Amino acid sequence: MRDATQAEAAGPPAVHVLVKPVGAACNLGCEYCFYLGKRALYPQGTFRMAGDLLEEFTRQYIASQRVPEVTFSWQGGEPTLMGLDFFRRAVELQRQYGRPGTRIANAIQTNGTLLDDDWCEFLRANDFLVGISLDGPRHLHDQFRRDRDGNPTFERVMAGVHRLLAQDVQFNILACVSAANVEQPLEVYRFLRDEAKARFIQFIPIVERDNAAGCQQGNRVTHRSVTGAQYGDFLISVFDEWVRRDVGRVFVQLFDVALAACAGQPATLCVFSPTCGSALAMEHNGDLYACDHFVEPDHLLGNIMDTPLEELAGSPQQRQFGLAKQESLPSQCQRCDVRFACHGGCPKNRLLRTEDGEDGLNYLCTGYQAFFRHIDQPMRFMVAQLHGGRPPANIMLHLAARQMEQQGHLLRTPRNAPCPCGSGRKVKHCCGRAVSHPV
Repeated sequence: MRDATQAEAAGPPAVHVLVKPVGAACNLGCEYCFYLGKRALYPQGTFRMAGDLLEEFTRQYIASQRVPEVTFSWQGGEPTLMGLDFFRRAVELQRQYGRPGTRIANAIQTNGTLLDDDWCEFLRANDFLVGISLDGPRHLHDQFRRDRDGNPTFERVMAGVHRLLAQDVQFNILACVSAANVEQPLEVYRFLRDEAKARFIQFIPIVERDNAAGCQQGNRVTHRSVTGAQYGDFLISVFDEWVRRDVGRVFVQLFDVALAACAGQPATLCVFSPTCGSALAMEHNGDLYACDHFVEPDHLLGNIMDTPLEELAGSPQQRQFGLAKQESLPSQCQRCDVRFACHGGCPKNRLLRTEDGEDGLNYLCTGYQAFFRHIDQPMRFMVAQLHGGRPPANIMLHLAARQMEQQGHLLRTPRNAPCPCGSGRKVKHCCGRAVSHPV
């Protein structure tokens, strides 16, 4: 095998790899999980990363980064199935191969059901950022997130959350937005904020292709998927609550990304970047794929035990995979007023046709348009605050003052008159519903 230092200098300055130490192995059987079916790619697999591969990956990964911070991201399947000794060894190797002046961080995405006090102590001591998969309160979470025997998982997940809180471990919540919970946005958000005590939340839309292959093929989706309009309404409802009371206190990934886009900053989330290809996935045996959502034979780049990771990440195949997102953007998207924010969304969801008959329209387009247009004015205000050296959280005071002013105006407006907000509806059917009018 060639040394990683012989890799092409044209490789990207930084590459992010989602590491799957147990592949698709998991103790749960969540109905909408797109990764469980990847076991079929390795019919003879042991689904446990070998020690020599762990060391070689660690060495190559650190050597391939030309940035001051290197983040190891552990996913699955369920990565905690590897046990604590595996991760203790991983941290040892990171210290062994770490370069002076380079900070090394770790993040692990888990369903939380296997976390005990020993796990939490290790995670806190080694400053791991923990992602917990939790879809809301019990009756919503348990609809699709069950174990392999069909039993509910909510209690076990929450037990893990409580242990993380008790030991002061950094964690965020990854909530999948599916047909089970999309109609209850505020119930979900308030539960995650108030009961799970989450301060960092990601809302991931379930867009699940309906095919037996488990690949990104076809244009039909399962009954578990959300529609674009549903997802947009979900985000708008959560945003309207967040922007009035939680700015600076709760961080919702999509809202942070939107604020950056409105401020003219590059997207920190590949879904909304003009191109992609810098976030790869590595299976338990060292096979490197173009993306976590494209772990398919056509997108296998090679194995890092045969070809250096940096060379695979900078290969023509991977570069073309990343550029295809921009090059295949339909004309309708290129003309869209919210293109600056979404850039056509994730390629895995581009399964519709545009009004002009072009392929490649994102399944969530309707929702993205509604959401980004809805948040335009609040985001402009927050950007102005940032540029003026003031906290974006001032938006909450601004909106509160506007609401008080509007309520005073509404109290003086007849209930059957057009609403002063400009909606075209009568006051009593619009903003006046929240205001008590004199008889």
